[in-house]
Amino acid sequence: MGRVTRSQVSDLPHIVGLPFAFVVVLILAGLAFGLPWLDRAVPAERPVAAGEPYAVGAGATIVPPPGATLDLTGARPGRERGSALFHLGPVQYAIAVQPFDGDLTAAAVRLRQRITGTSGHQVSGTQLAVSTAGGLAGIQGGYTAGDQGGRYAVFVAHGFTIEVTVTGADPDLARALPAIDSSIRTLRFEGRR
Repeated sequence: MGRVTRSQVSDLPHIVGLPFAFVVVLILAGLAFGLPWLDRAVPAERPVAAGEPYAVGAGATIVPPPGATLDLTGARPGRERGSALFHLGPVQYAIAVQPFDGDLTAAAVRLRQRITGTSGHQVSGTQLAVSTAGGLAGIQGGYTAGDQGGRYAVFVAHGFTIEVTVTGADPDLARALPAIDSSIRTLRFEGRR
């Protein structure tokens, strides 16, 4: 048997560290390539239960239109704010809830400014009163977005604003609006600030 010299003992950590470093590189490579692959493999859209209220966040619920799917990239339910993004075919139907200290008129002005602040978007027509089956009073209107049309509605309740926007090509939007209008009437707010 040979003897182990002092220099050989000091090289031992480098020999043990090499397999450890290789394992770390494999783990990092797995994360770098595996997570994006997994993200692409999992669909962003999920069907929603027909006729069941969906919790948007902050105490707001809505029954999505029949055949709608939930886009998980736009769903952020929370205690103080929330959002949901549904697709009804090629039509996008978005709901956002957030704290708000103003009245309904101020909420409508803010939403219209946000819509017109987006390049190519213009508010069209007049605003009309709208209400839900649960008694929430709101304001609704229309807008254009390039070659697409849109509708918006805004409600204020207990220190929160609930904004609804709908966008789609005119023929698709015309087909989807009756179901979306029915869905908007199911909007309820149980939150308290």
